[in-house]
Amino acid sequence: MPTSRTLFLSPRVTATGHALAAAAHRRGMATRTLPTWRVPQDSADAVGPSLYAGPLFADAVAADLGLGLLEADEDWLARLPLELVGRDVRFTTVAEARALRRPAFVKPPNDKSFPARVYPDGSGLPGPDAVDDDAPVLVSDIVAFAAEYRLFLLDGQVVTGSRYATGGGLDVAPLDGDPLAGEVRDFAGRLFAPGVPELPGAIVVDVGRTGDGWAVVEANAAWASGHYACDADAALDVVLRAAAPLTGFGSRDRRFLRPEVSVVR
Repeated sequence: MPTSRTLFLSPRVTATGHALAAAAHRRGMATRTLPTWRVPQDSADAVGPSLYAGPLFADAVAADLGLGLLEADEDWLARLPLELVGRDVRFTTVAEARALRRPAFVKPPNDKSFPARVYPDGSGLPGPDAVDDDAPVLVSDIVAFAAEYRLFLLDGQVVTGSRYATGGGLDVAPLDGDPLAGEVRDFAGRLFAPGVPELPGAIVVDVGRTGDGWAVVEANAAWASGHYACDADAALDVVLRAAAPLTGFGSRDRRFLRPEVSVVR
């Protein structure tokens, strides 16, 4: 039976975009690839829009499509208790991070304004000509993960997952059948215990195994996350909730909506 939703894709369609589009077609949904960063009028009037795209493109088209985009709070990772994050994580500004005189992993919380990676010190971070001084960043201790997993979550439940790395190298396989799948799911359940900072109803969380146990790697917006070996149909369910008509969000999720920004096109 056709579904009254339309999945929009950016001009640069990735392997995940193709997989989600195929899943959408299987359930009778319409899919459209936007040719530019401007939304044509016939697309602006589409029924039940959703979107799979990178953050900058999403910022450019979301308002014209009438979309709301769910994402975790920028400081969510830094507010997690130590037993869930396994390292020191600070939420600060890029200006303060430039003063670092030690190696650290530095990343923008919810976009790709500069590369997320280990920096030998703060001098390697983008200067004020590239990134505003008050831009938020997460600064964390360097941790070696033996294995890392991507989890698509709906209302606190893992609906699909994939291993994506072992020993820091790409190693993709479905979560189902992985020898650590039970531990991964048990750890994911702890993220929704009382007192743990909340997440939106549709989100992606990466978790990893360290020498001391399990830890959260990061949270990502489902509408911008690669699916690796996740089940595309289940991942699409999460994307459709995470990128949906703005008027359809309930009170709980409205506070997790990505702020509307002005994009020069």
